[in-house]
Amino acid sequence: MIAFLKGKLVHREPTFVIVDVQGIGYQLQISLQTFSEIKEQENVMLHTHLNIREDAHVLFGFSSIAEKKLFQQLVSVSGVGPSTAIIMLSYMNSNELKSAIVREDAVSLQAIKGIGGKTAQRVIIELKDKLKKESWEETQPAISLGVHNTIRNEALSALLTLGLPKAAAEKSIDTVLKKSGNTITLEDLVKQALKNA
Repeated sequence: MIAFLKGKLVHREPTFVIVDVQGIGYQLQISLQTFSEIKEQENVMLHTHLNIREDAHVLFGFSSIAEKKLFQQLVSVSGVGPSTAIIMLSYMNSNELKSAIVREDAVSLQAIKGIGGKTAQRVIIELKDKLKKESWEETQPAISLGVHNTIRNEALSALLTLGLPKAAAEKSIDTVLKKSGNTITLEDLVKQALKNA
C-alpha cells in the first residue's frame, strides 16, 4: 500500500495532479480542498489512497491525513464510491462536511452533485456517531470541530480583511467562543472579537 508520495509537482489541475517522485510521475485524483492547499507549492507531500478496480488502479491524494481519513470513511458507506467522496470533499471542506453529517443536515448533503436523499441518510446514519466521537476526542472542551469551525473560519476571514493580525484575531475569536458556546451569531462574534483584539 502506498501511504504517501513526496516529490515535485509537475502538473496541477483542480481535479488531479502529477507528482514526480525520483523520475516517476504519479497521477493523483484530488479534491478542490487539496488543490487550494497545494496549488502554490513546488514540492508536495500527499497522503494517498489506492483504489483498485477491474479496469484501473486509481491513486487519490490528500493534503492532510484528516481529509484522507474522512475520504476513507465516506467510501466505507454503501453507495458512496471514491469519485463521489472526492466530489463531496470538493463541495465542502472536511470540517464543513463533518459538521453537516453530525448535525444530520441531509439538505446540505443533497445539494452535492450525485448525492440523493437515500445516500445522504446512509452517510448520516453510518458516520454520525463515529464523527461525533472523533470530534469529542480531538477538541478542547469549549470548541467543537463542527459548528464552531465554520463560524470561526468566517469570523477569522472577516477580521483579517479588516486588517487584524492572524494570531491576534484567532486568539480573540477563541476567547469569545469559549464564553458564548454555540449561541453566538457570526455578526456578534466579529463585533465582540474586534472589541477584544
